[in-house]
Amino acid sequence: MERRSFVKWMAALPLIAQVSLQEALGTGWAETAKQSTDNVYTRIGVRPIINGRGTWTYLSATLELPEVKAAQEAASKHFVNIFELQHAVGKRLAELTGAESGMITSGAAGAMASGTAACIAGSDPERVWQLPDTTGLKSEVVMMGGRSPFDNAIRLAGGKLVVVKSLDQLSNALNSNSAMIYTTSDPDDLAKEIAVAKRAGVPIFMDAADGVPPINKLQMFAKMGCDLYTVSGGKGLCGPQCSGVLLGRKDLIEAALFNTSPWEGAVCRPMKVGKEEIMGCLAAVEAWYHMDTDKLNKEWSGRVERIKKLVDTVPGVQTSIATPPGGNSYPTLTVTWDEAGWGYSIQDCARDLLQGSPSIAVLTNDNPSDVLGRKPLPQKVRTLTNDKLQIISMTLQPGEEIIVGKRMRQLLSAARQHKA
Repeated sequence: MERRSFVKWMAALPLIAQVSLQEALGTGWAETAKQSTDNVYTRIGVRPIINGRGTWTYLSATLELPEVKAAQEAASKHFVNIFELQHAVGKRLAELTGAESGMITSGAAGAMASGTAACIAGSDPERVWQLPDTTGLKSEVVMMGGRSPFDNAIRLAGGKLVVVKSLDQLSNALNSNSAMIYTTSDPDDLAKEIAVAKRAGVPIFMDAADGVPPINKLQMFAKMGCDLYTVSGGKGLCGPQCSGVLLGRKDLIEAALFNTSPWEGAVCRPMKVGKEEIMGCLAAVEAWYHMDTDKLNKEWSGRVERIKKLVDTVPGVQTSIATPPGGNSYPTLTVTWDEAGWGYSIQDCARDLLQGSPSIAVLTNDNPSDVLGRKPLPQKVRTLTNDKLQIISMTLQPGEEIIVGKRMRQLLSAARQHKA
């Protein structure tokens, strides 16, 4: 153990020296830390957060790409017809992705609502006006794998949920009242579900809200034959937070537009998206097709590697870096220690990081934005199982990884020494 500690210290020594120099000169991470205490938010009493948790909506999700900011600024200087704008953007999205058409929505949840309304009411003005009353209309939405915290977007448009757990159950659940199939499945299972949907003649909606990057997912779902699919504009796409992209069949996209703002009387009229968000989200999609993703992944990996080097100097701490498959595919650092032996839990560390200055959010198994989490539960039920502390690289800004690593090393060193 002594030899391992020595090796870890030697690996971290150049970084520690660099951190100390930046602190003495007031540059680098020290300058970043200072900026977090004097800005537009602190002036109204709100503390900005160093976000190592990822693109969670309650943490304001993402930071916009420079191309997005420029597009929104340019869009803000002109009046346009939103109907015409959405059709033009749909044509451009089709060119980029291979889908028949597309539209910009108020987030991926907005896309779910608009897509559901499209599958239930179509483009018929009387049916559009009727929603969310679905009397006489196909209204069942088959949910693959179970309910979702976001399925209220389906229900508010009039969808009646039919929950299934397997492919066999999917086939049996489809009938003359089925309006849509909703899924978040991986590509292998999705391909099988699409085949069932095609045989039954029921549109399938793929929710890949956190599926970008990589950007080729947008082309992949089109090639697979998804009738509708969505990604969030305000997560990995780094577009406006209140935006999403809905892609798919031209007739269904047209129907989704009929059921959405700016159509007065449409059930999704409240889910308004402005010209700035529309052009900003399109700019985000276009920017990703020119992005050097290898370079970006190298930058992300470097951030969590620097945190790892600093934290590794605490004896008894184990760290690992991996990129999870599926959504949120960013280099991610996992940190563990003897919680029981040290008397210091994952949640203790996450709380101390969040309450410190600057405030640091990390990923654990809790969900502060879960509506059911507000309901008082017995302590036994409330205990988080298989909890782990992770740091997501993508939402860290340059220099913040040093603040995170330095603070974690202080907290874990203090916890270990206190127990000793």
